[in-house]
Amino acid sequence: MFNIVLYQPEIPPNTGNIIRLCANTGCSLHLIEPLGFKLEDKQLRRAGLDYHEWADVKTYKNFDTFETEKSLSDNTIYALSTKGKKSYHQANYKTGDYLVFGPETRGLPDEYLARLGKDQVLRLPMLEHSRSLNLSNTVAIVAYEALRQLQFKGFK
Repeated sequence: MFNIVLYQPEIPPNTGNIIRLCANTGCSLHLIEPLGFKLEDKQLRRAGLDYHEWADVKTYKNFDTFETEKSLSDNTIYALSTKGKKSYHQANYKTGDYLVFGPETRGLPDEYLARLGKDQVLRLPMLEHSRSLNLSNTVAIVAYEALRQLQFKGFK
């Protein structure tokens, strides 16, 4: 399916919700440290309702370790940012693509976004002067658009 990547997530319930999303969609979850919580955090478990046992969750010490360990050559990386010019629904998602999301309080680093092509930095449309949407909501919106483009193959 797809690969959800959370770069330095900070809020346990958001990550717990995303674990639950991954368990129910077959997406893999990649967590880039440092995390703002412990994986055993009570709030994380409550939000994920112990779905973590059905989700494929991996952690990495830093982004360089993640990129080294993963073979990204055949898969597109899409980063979500309020700085993106292209809307999330305009991307042409393929199975195995990586959907990268930044930490709740600061988003992805500018130097990381600069490494990607402008068509790989996506945004969710919002009203002018809005800051951002909740991380777990954003992940769900983008993941389900990607799944919709694949016509929900394998889903009932």
